[in-house]
Amino acid sequence: MSQTLAELHPLVQEYLHELHVLRQLSPHTLKAYRMDLSELQTFAADDSVELLKVTNAHVRRWAGRMHSKDKSSRTIARALSAWRGWYDWLTEKDARREAQAGRVTANLVANPVDDVKAPKRLKSLPKALSVEQALSLVNQAVKEAEEKQDLESMRDAAIIDLLYSSGLRLSELLGIDVMQSKDRQHESAGWLDWDAAEVTVLGKGGKRRSVPIGGPAMLSLKAWREARDQACHAGQAQSSHALFISATGARLSPRTVQARLRTLAMRAGLPTHVHPHMMRHSFASHVLQSSQDLRAVQEMLGHASIASTQIYTSLDFQHLAQAYDKAHPRAKAGKD
Repeated sequence: MSQTLAELHPLVQEYLHELHVLRQLSPHTLKAYRMDLSELQTFAADDSVELLKVTNAHVRRWAGRMHSKDKSSRTIARALSAWRGWYDWLTEKDARREAQAGRVTANLVANPVDDVKAPKRLKSLPKALSVEQALSLVNQAVKEAEEKQDLESMRDAAIIDLLYSSGLRLSELLGIDVMQSKDRQHESAGWLDWDAAEVTVLGKGGKRRSVPIGGPAMLSLKAWREARDQACHAGQAQSSHALFISATGARLSPRTVQARLRTLAMRAGLPTHVHPHMMRHSFASHVLQSSQDLRAVQEMLGHASIASTQIYTSLDFQHLAQAYDKAHPRAKAGKD
């Protein structure tokens, strides 16, 4: 429980006053400092330790206690920072002047918070759709394209099919041209090889890579190319190098793709906010589940380091654990 300002140690009060007057910290920041230092004082009182005689071992124990209470790594790190700042202030205070008559001084030899770090923050796993959800989204886009036969629907089907088929980044997808151009005025960043069913893109670090495209995605792309060419020839859209264009023939913007994908996901009944990068995560996770070939997935994603790809093994294990919990007859044993 947080103490009031009057209940805090006199030196804590003096430190907070200095932060307010000299450093002019905001009320919000001062409140955070007060809460963290109040917690330090509570820990010391609970363990019958004088606040000015706290050791490195005490601080480590209290950091562990916060962790056991499910406090986040960020919260623990903030508390340790506040404690470290106060003890630094105390040691500087003792170094600057000798104890004055009637004043409590710390006489600290070293900062007890030195070398104490918060537990590492767990790297959050990328959000991926299940195989069923991904197929539901793709099927919804293809179905609308077949029913409406309009430019936007056919383009959306081709985009979503390609994202899920090849795991491209959004920037890579939007940089694709209908075919490779080496013209001086326009050199293609990316292009499709329609005969080889392969897409070449310019990834991070200026690295090019080629990724295969699945048969169903190629069908969607060919249908879109035909509709796109007809629109350009009929004057409905200006001719452009870009594979994916707007109604005016301009290269499609990221925001348009994001909005169209979000709307399609809602119509497909998906219970989560779907964005283009989620399709990339889904591609990687599902290919890894099927092939167990981490190197191949690394190459298709264009990761410079295998470590970036290894996070998908965690998604794969998560998928297996969920399947186990649902299917195995003894998965819930002892949980009831």
